[in-house]
Amino acid sequence: MFLSDFRKEFYERVLLLVASDVDALCACKILQALFQCDHVQYTLVPVSGWQELETAFLEHKDQFQYFVLINCGANVDLLEILQPEEDAFFFICDTHRPINVVNVYNETQIKLLVKQDDDLEIPAYDDIFRDEEEDEDDSGNESDGSEPSGKRKRFEEDIMERTMKRRQRREWEARRREILFDYEQYEYHGTSSAMVMFDLAWIMSKDLNDMLWWAIVGLTDQWVQDKITQMKYVTDIGTLQRHVSRHNHRNEDEENSLSIDCMRIAFEYDLRLALYQHWSLFESLCNTCYTSASLKLWSVQGQKRLQEFFADMGLPLKQVKQKFNSMDISLKENLQEMIEESASKFGMKNLRVQTFSIHFGFKNKFLASDIVYSTASLMENIEKDEPGTDNFIKALDSLSRSNLDKLHQGLELAKKQLRAIQQTVASCICTNLVISQGPFLYCYLMEGTPDVKLFSKPVSLCLLSKYLLKSFVCSTKNKRCKLLPLIVAAPMDVEQGTVIMVGIPPETESSDKKNFFGRAFEKAAESTNSRTLHNHFDMSIIELKMEDRSKFLDALISLLS
Repeated sequence: MFLSDFRKEFYERVLLLVASDVDALCACKILQALFQCDHVQYTLVPVSGWQELETAFLEHKDQFQYFVLINCGANVDLLEILQPEEDAFFFICDTHRPINVVNVYNETQIKLLVKQDDDLEIPAYDDIFRDEEEDEDDSGNESDGSEPSGKRKRFEEDIMERTMKRRQRREWEARRREILFDYEQYEYHGTSSAMVMFDLAWIMSKDLNDMLWWAIVGLTDQWVQDKITQMKYVTDIGTLQRHVSRHNHRNEDEENSLSIDCMRIAFEYDLRLALYQHWSLFESLCNTCYTSASLKLWSVQGQKRLQEFFADMGLPLKQVKQKFNSMDISLKENLQEMIEESASKFGMKNLRVQTFSIHFGFKNKFLASDIVYSTASLMENIEKDEPGTDNFIKALDSLSRSNLDKLHQGLELAKKQLRAIQQTVASCICTNLVISQGPFLYCYLMEGTPDVKLFSKPVSLCLLSKYLLKSFVCSTKNKRCKLLPLIVAAPMDVEQGTVIMVGIPPETESSDKKNFFGRAFEKAAESTNSRTLHNHFDMSIIELKMEDRSKFLDALISLLS
């Protein structure tokens, strides 16, 4: 059931179960701030998959009646999985689509927080569910052949009626299977959970500038991870821009309109270069997917094109290789226009993008994408062997403006991760590791590949897959391969002999970002009895035993051909 009155139905002592992605963290920060306003007691438990979600629920179900799930729980029959008591209530704010129909039509225990104007295409209740009375087959009295003709006639009519009912039921069930198949076939993402939580704060007149910034970061995470279409991104940016104008309006005539510790959000039409304001322009261009793929920087020819690109802008190498903050002010003044003008000559027409920046006082300025990269890298930090919960808490803390040291630590980690991704992409393309399997492209990262441990983490592996597909599409001359989806597999746990596998949709301009691999993985695993673990909230990410890899892929090929 969808939640109609947020304010009345949403507040008690609650258990917060939060998925491990940046959008979920931002939604969590907004909700924590709201709980703090109203002195609501809560316990926060990070969950990275279905197993952790079930364990957390079993541990806490006796102490709590209300459970809030952020970016998990909407796309499965939650009551079937958790088997809760009848007095337990679940509030689900999840971007995963499609939403399970049982959750939608559950009137009592499931409450869904969803943006009302999202096009959910949910099937009608009568097409999916039937009342049990209708299904009861009237057995009736069997005739022994000695009844009067009137009774026999009535009995024959009963038989006809029952036969007709059975046929109608079979037809209804066939139609139901077809409707559910069409509805559940593709996995995609709805409005950012952080934006939904910000809407809740706004409805309650408790929205603050900090909350607005978290909503912006949540949306930007969806864009960086390529989860939503460009049209959806631009529409949501427009919605947030109105809130930014409302919250950050200042009368310029006022003295001291900017205090030293104040926070200001501004709309920007900025360069889509990763972390360039905290890096050198050279490094940023080399490690941003869009520029690296467009210039084909893994090749000698691509490196020459990069030198020509800087020459065309009239930027000396000495300047572009030093930290952005240290570049000559005269060069930085018109830098965006210079880069955009030269980029269009080199086939990069979309090098600027609508986004937001934040200023903490006079010194610190960050773009929304900087925060996304920083938070994601802290969450999947592999440098210290710390439990996932510690990384989650550090990533959550880095979103507060009082923890700028953690944010800067995250930025340094993000640079290392982006370099690792770019080097892996270059190595995969130069050694022809991306191969066409017929209906899809496939790449397996061998054990011993540099940074392979990083790619056992889902967010990093997904980012690598997106970068690799874009680069492959730019490098291949085979027109058919340009339209294929990609599956990337990497070692997960060497001792247990498991691999992690992710499937992503084709890289096309008109892509609707809908992913069919989730259902395909399930069917291929069923048909081959492969030992798979569907533990991730994204259905298109699975874990698989190394020995079952070849038969699983064979099943996928025959299924999708």
